[in-house]
Amino acid sequence: MATQSTPSADPVTADSSRPTLPTGLIVGRFDPPHLGHSHMIDWSAQRCDRLVVFVNTSPDRDSVPGTLRAGWLSELHPEVAVVEVRHRLATDFDDENLWARWMALFAEHWPHADGPHVVFSSDAYVVDLARRFDADHVVVDAERRTVPISATRIREQPGDHLHHLAPPVRRWVEANWL
Repeated sequence: MATQSTPSADPVTADSSRPTLPTGLIVGRFDPPHLGHSHMIDWSAQRCDRLVVFVNTSPDRDSVPGTLRAGWLSELHPEVAVVEVRHRLATDFDDENLWARWMALFAEHWPHADGPHVVFSSDAYVVDLARRFDADHVVVDAERRTVPISATRIREQPGDHLHHLAPPVRRWVEANWL
């Protein structure tokens, strides 16, 4: 499957107004969720019948509590299923044993009888993740042109990037990080 992203060519469907794949998945930390994440969720939700967003949470890494991040995304995107995936797993894309543990964790949290049929991300790891699900992959706005921000930049300089945050996230960041 091609990995072209928003909005020019659509590898999932020739008619972007009609979903063609039953289930899609987005996996991320969303720490904190920002308008770029919302763009990816909205864009992806238009290309499948049901979209699931896994919010990876780990007390060892979280800057914002995972339950709060999942709650914000549920509030901002009520049309998708947001699932908090709590874990204490590392990330090492070269470790097959670790991949197996990640996939077991994801399978345990997957809310549907089948799928996912497509995995969306703005990061290249989506190719390996989708392959392990036997799903298609779509890289969405990898260059972050639509919303030029990353959660890392927000964590590093939150006051400089408040305009990239939805109102509930912005209120929390202002109250807790500034």
